[in-house]
Amino acid sequence: MPAFEYLALDAKGREKKGILEGDSARQIRGQLRDQGLSPLKVEESNSKDKAGNSEKTHANFRGSLKTSELSLIIRQIATLTSAGTPLEESLAATAKHSEKNKVKSLLLTVRGKLMEGHSFAEALGQYPKVFPEMFRATVSAGEQSGHLDGVLERLADFSEDRQSTQSTVKKALVYPIFLVVISIAIVALMLAVVVPKVVETFDDLGQELPGITLALIAASDFVQNWGLLVVILMIVGIIAFARAMQSDAFKFKVHSFILKLPVAGKLVRSANAASFARTLSILAASGVPVLEALDIASQVISNRPMRKAVLEASAKVREGTSLSRALENSKQFPPMLLHLIASGEGSGRLGYMLEKAATHLEREQDSAVSGALGILQPTIVLIMGAAILAIVLGILLPIFELNDMVG
Repeated sequence: MPAFEYLALDAKGREKKGILEGDSARQIRGQLRDQGLSPLKVEESNSKDKAGNSEKTHANFRGSLKTSELSLIIRQIATLTSAGTPLEESLAATAKHSEKNKVKSLLLTVRGKLMEGHSFAEALGQYPKVFPEMFRATVSAGEQSGHLDGVLERLADFSEDRQSTQSTVKKALVYPIFLVVISIAIVALMLAVVVPKVVETFDDLGQELPGITLALIAASDFVQNWGLLVVILMIVGIIAFARAMQSDAFKFKVHSFILKLPVAGKLVRSANAASFARTLSILAASGVPVLEALDIASQVISNRPMRKAVLEASAKVREGTSLSRALENSKQFPPMLLHLIASGEGSGRLGYMLEKAATHLEREQDSAVSGALGILQPTIVLIMGAAILAIVLGILLPIFELNDMVG
């Protein structure tokens, strides 16, 4: 049953928007009138493209969902299906309790596809920007094996873990970024506004100035004369770099360079390895063939050299090489991950050992991030304090010398 978006007026003349299911727009108008609403517009959900042209399909849903939104709806559907609720009813119930129209529209149109006879994986496949390939492949395997409820539970856990990780990293980075921005702003303001006024006083006295004060004056002159140009060049540089990163060759070089950095390289390698192991463990446990699972899992790796290593390993596995040996030859993955994969292949418990590896790598990543931030924050404070101290000394030393001369 298709979903329709409506715009109506209530008894007080206020606009109401929402989504209802029905066989036709005429039926929806009837439902709205039964509710005491005056329909202004009723159209099939996602039935228009960007040019405003009417379409028969729901496949042109161009939006996307936040990680938190996707995590929530997957958990709700997983909980309901695990309790024995049919999938169609689970989707309808989740849509009913959603407060966002785009989420409600998405779920009801997916439900409509199911009611038309499509599989759940096929229905999700209509929205590739919302549901990653890993979700669709896992759901397809769950449907074929008859264990869709268990697969949805794994996906819900995965989504929640990913959301938690992203939230932790973002919160951890807010304070250091705030410190850096405030530090730069304070130093620039003092050099551009405070220092020139003090320098005018020294010029009138004709006093010989200390070296630190002369350096401060030179820095102040540079900020006044070239500060705006430097800001413009930085903005242009950022834009140029962002455009250059659209090139696969340039992005590959940048990602390779990042992997060679002492701290950042380790963090990036650990984060990508953890995502790869977690995704591969879910796919393997859900019954997705290893070669297909490798191709899908490679897409969650954001670092290009590591992604290339997985695709090359997939080709070697197809030729008969073990997964652990193929990944080891690339020299891109942590030894712990390779050891646990080899153990899983030897014992026939690859999915379980991949899950163990993902958990270990995620904990290692959290520890490394906490340690790096623990060093970064006081370092920023010290640098900021040293810069301000230099400015203060540059201003006060001539004053102290003047007092000594007067005394």
